[in-house]
Amino acid sequence: MAEPTTSEYRLIGQRVPYVEGPLKVTGRAEYTDDIQRPGTLVGRLLRSPWPHARLRAVDVSAARALPGVFAVLTGERYPTTFGVLPITHDETAIAVDKARYIGDIIAAVAATDERTAERALALIRFDAEPLPEYADPRGGTDRVPEPIHSRGLNGSNIQKEVVQHFGDVDAAFARAAHSVRVRGNFAGVTHAFTEPLVTIAESTPDGRLTVWSATQVPHYLHRSLSEVLGIPMHRIRVIKPEVGGGFGGKSDPLPHEIACAALALETGRPVKLLVDREDVFYTNHGRHPTQNEVRIATDADGQILAYDIEALIDGGAWSSFGTVTTYYNGVLSMGPYRVPNFRYRGRRVYTTKPPSGAMRAHGGTNIRYSIEVALDQLAERAHLDPFDLRERNALPPNSTTVNQFRITSTSFRKCLAAARAKSGWDRKFRQLPYGRGVGLGCGFYISGSNSPIHFTPVMPQSTVHLKVDMDGGIAAHSMQADIGQGSNTLLALIVAEVLGVDIERVHVQRVDSDVSPVDLGSYSSRVTFMMGNAARSAAEKIRAELLTAAAELTGRPVDEMQVGHERYFSRVDPEVGVTFLEALHRAMARSGALVASGSFNTSPLGGTFKGARAGTAPAYSFAAYVAELEVDVETGVYQVETVWAAFDCGRALNRLAVEGQIEGSVHMGLGQVMGEAMNYRGTRLMNPSLLEYKIPMPQQMPKVEILLVGDDDPEGPFGAKEAGEGPLIATLPAVGNALYDAVGVRFTDLPITPDKVLKGIDQRRQEGRPWKGA
Repeated sequence: MAEPTTSEYRLIGQRVPYVEGPLKVTGRAEYTDDIQRPGTLVGRLLRSPWPHARLRAVDVSAARALPGVFAVLTGERYPTTFGVLPITHDETAIAVDKARYIGDIIAAVAATDERTAERALALIRFDAEPLPEYADPRGGTDRVPEPIHSRGLNGSNIQKEVVQHFGDVDAAFARAAHSVRVRGNFAGVTHAFTEPLVTIAESTPDGRLTVWSATQVPHYLHRSLSEVLGIPMHRIRVIKPEVGGGFGGKSDPLPHEIACAALALETGRPVKLLVDREDVFYTNHGRHPTQNEVRIATDADGQILAYDIEALIDGGAWSSFGTVTTYYNGVLSMGPYRVPNFRYRGRRVYTTKPPSGAMRAHGGTNIRYSIEVALDQLAERAHLDPFDLRERNALPPNSTTVNQFRITSTSFRKCLAAARAKSGWDRKFRQLPYGRGVGLGCGFYISGSNSPIHFTPVMPQSTVHLKVDMDGGIAAHSMQADIGQGSNTLLALIVAEVLGVDIERVHVQRVDSDVSPVDLGSYSSRVTFMMGNAARSAAEKIRAELLTAAAELTGRPVDEMQVGHERYFSRVDPEVGVTFLEALHRAMARSGALVASGSFNTSPLGGTFKGARAGTAPAYSFAAYVAELEVDVETGVYQVETVWAAFDCGRALNRLAVEGQIEGSVHMGLGQVMGEAMNYRGTRLMNPSLLEYKIPMPQQMPKVEILLVGDDDPEGPFGAKEAGEGPLIATLPAVGNALYDAVGVRFTDLPITPDKVLKGIDQRRQEGRPWKGA
């Protein structure tokens, strides 16, 4: 049950358990792997052992002849390229002509059972010409003898280059009292979601193809299946069951999904393709390995004068979200501060490694670490407290950044004040014993991309359909993808709040392209803002019909009627009213079941320069985190003990979900800063397993004190903004700056493992630079 509240709302702002919670905790929730279709075949993939090779021939005759094998596919059968962004279609379901990384799919098999499928893969013979491998993006920035893709810039492996300049950066640095340079180096990290990638496809005699898949973007998968397989979208049905974690790793249409569907078409039988954990690592699409350089200038009072930023981004074998990534590494550095002069050069380079893509707080995480470390250095040089420097540079509400981002609501200064007070910062900073420290990190992120990925046909970014029938149940249909973040509960919560009914009346339907109206999916923290507004709009239309019916039944004017709990009554005489069911049945007398559609789209934002829409959003979240930690100076091992997380998500619609998202974000951010890394020897991934990929253990998780301080956003649903990705960003620099406070060493090479900490401590000692008495 929801907790009582003194809010103006009955449900909004409470801690509401997830509507699917009972099914999940009892094991009754249906994931893709749980689905069984009669006569299902097992799909398996043959992956490339070469990082880069020309495929001269792939001989599958022996595999096809094996009893129990129903289909063996190679790339030439479905060569159409695809990708999540329409401007960079460079992926194929199965490699055509070339393999571009160790793990690239070069054949797909469907057989009666797993053992037969594996035997078939072993029978496939191939002739390949090894080509140059490119492990380091620096080696691909000029013309190369054999580009990974023909679309590389000027014969290089550069997939995308972005150059932006606002104001006069050189003049700002020339007059600066203080300036610093931080060179950051960030290993690639992957999502490590619990549920591996899995797809089931079935081609039926009526000419339709049904695909069940663990995806964050059912609509984009629907499009890609149609494009690659050459089938009209109306003959394809995409169903999204429960998803066991995504974090961006399921936000592309992925090759295995299309290969599975192709096998189903070839065989006329259902095909299930469940990949193992190693294959998940090869599919990847995780956070990009990045080298960045941040220069920041301030005046004598700590006022920011200019940013000068460069980023070299390792994209791996495919474009994925890479064009967006390249922009975001620059433009998402703008908030939460005023930056009057700004210059950015970003290059994303293809390499012969598993593709990188979108991961939680996509494009904003690595650059934010370098910026926040630089700001701490500037504060030290200017003899300012890190909080004071950030407070005097904070973006004000209803302002515009130098690159024309529209800032509406911001409670960033409240975040700073809350984190400073609750953490006891003023009595701890630079005053704790050697080996103990506190650090500040801040964040800024979008509440949904203002520009949809596909611009034609023009349609709303989110649509919600509601149907209320005589039983009093409310069916809610939407193609937003609940991936564990609680968006189904949010949808039910909003509808129940608007209609005044118990949340148990609202039944959120499974995502099914046959009955769900188009929504672009779960990425860029768009669901709360966009689906939330669409849901509210649809519910308000139903409410209007119910209030009209209540007025008819009571004989009171409709403008006198208001919503209560399961009841509609007169505000003049509250004793006069009717129940929800009475009003519903009266309204149904006119037209049968009540049906309403609500939608949401953003208004045009941004300037007219190239790339002006990148990073524009209807609203932005803000954060200020303080981390307190202790370092064992003899071993370099450190433990983050407490994180004070002050976050501005506007009004928290479901406090339970927001708090869960913040705690999960802190854990994921700690993983990247403390130990998570995709480790390569050349282009070979050395740790494609959850045994060797070092996710923080439960005992490494700190206490998290969550401070929700946001004011209502004027355009968000009930004043809400995002809380799914922005909470991650501030974690990393808070820990990095706390390490400096503890041992006096700046770390710019992530992850910060104990050996690096110990090396930094030893180097400082050798240089004879004492720190806090040590």
